[in-house]
Amino acid sequence: MRLMIAGGGGFRVPLVYRALCAGPFAGLVDELVLYDVDAARLTAIEAVLRDMPAAAGSAPVVVSSTDLAHALKGTDMVFAAIRPGGTAGRIADERVALDLGLLGQETTGAGGISYALRSIPRMLELAEAMQRYCPDAWLINFTNPAGMVTEALVPVLGRRVIGICDSAGGLVQRAARAAGAPLTEGTLDGVGYFGLNHLGWLYRLAPGGRDLLPGLLADHHALESMEEGRLFGQHTLLQLGCLPNEYLFYYYQTAQATAAIRRQQQTRGASIHHQQNSLYPALAQTSHPYALWDSARRSREEGYLAEARTHGEERDEDDLAGGGYERVALSVMRALTGGGTAQLILNVPNAPVVPARGPAEADVAVPGLPADAVVEVPCEVTPDGAVPLAQERPGGQFLTLMQHVKEVERLTIQAVRGGGRPTAVQAFAAHPLIGSAQLGEQLLDGYEAAFPELRGLWG
Repeated sequence: MRLMIAGGGGFRVPLVYRALCAGPFAGLVDELVLYDVDAARLTAIEAVLRDMPAAAGSAPVVVSSTDLAHALKGTDMVFAAIRPGGTAGRIADERVALDLGLLGQETTGAGGISYALRSIPRMLELAEAMQRYCPDAWLINFTNPAGMVTEALVPVLGRRVIGICDSAGGLVQRAARAAGAPLTEGTLDGVGYFGLNHLGWLYRLAPGGRDLLPGLLADHHALESMEEGRLFGQHTLLQLGCLPNEYLFYYYQTAQATAAIRRQQQTRGASIHHQQNSLYPALAQTSHPYALWDSARRSREEGYLAEARTHGEERDEDDLAGGGYERVALSVMRALTGGGTAQLILNVPNAPVVPARGPAEADVAVPGLPADAVVEVPCEVTPDGAVPLAQERPGGQFLTLMQHVKEVERLTIQAVRGGGRPTAVQAFAAHPLIGSAQLGEQLLDGYEAAFPELRGLWG
């Protein structure tokens, strides 16, 4: 099999390569093509891969290219993890919002809309190129905002595009461990989860038929053993009656999160930008690039969602071992290529569905959302694709927030696909973390100043 990674010079690419060299995914890929517009980043990542310890004979052949057509021809599977504007763009995504007193985060709120306005056009170009050069290939998308980008690509690629994120699956695995019933990788029996990307809730955990979630929520010690329990606190979780995805912190504790980001010496984007600016040249020059990369990886993971943790608190190994987006992507790939059915939380259209194991309220996975809306839910993956499993109808507060954010996502996609500048302003203004037409206009002014190419979207 030939796997192409768009964004092949990305920091996390060695995680994919490492998983392909040993363990359950070894031997799946014969040729790994790294495509990137930045040749220097490709050179640095190639150095890391050459230096990485690998099982003899199991490593795929690695090919690098800055030519998209060449990279796509003959490809069976495409992983996409691109960041138009680079890490400098992430700084602007955060900073423009913060300067207006709003949450500054790359995928949530204003920053997420800005990121989408840049990433959707580039991803549409990739999807259209796939149609020309490898029309039978699958696209596994982790370009953020993953759900919104995936929804924008469905009209081009149909069921052959699947969005992934590791945060929902990590939540389920952590909750199952904390409840004393770890799940076998690739199975979600008895798991109830509904939402959008970075906006979802685990509402049932019944791997053996009995729901363990109420007991987990009532067990202070068990909750303290997992990131989400410490993040939201038992009182809030008992009120909700479920476990939220960690990104809901930005909605439930907006003022606290914004203040914490402001107190930091630099934003998360600035920290990563400075790390990578020094790291990539060093990777191409050092005699031990893998060790240098792995140290940077650990430092980067420990800083994830730092604004949500008390001063000095570090993430423990269980939190860091949530499965990783590379394992989610490779599990999808293995199932698509005949390696056995897998159950995974993925970003796919809301219908058609695998019926619920009981009375079904509707023929969509998440009742209350449109059938063509991309949602993040448990899915069954086979060689025919990923099909969502029917979930319970979300309670009022959960469904209302999902509907609100889905409307913002659709306005953002519409703005890229011909809706123009007024639609983009409307998307910003409609977001529940913004809620103002004046702020919507100011945000777009700020992002246009930071990213002049956005003006090209409006004609």
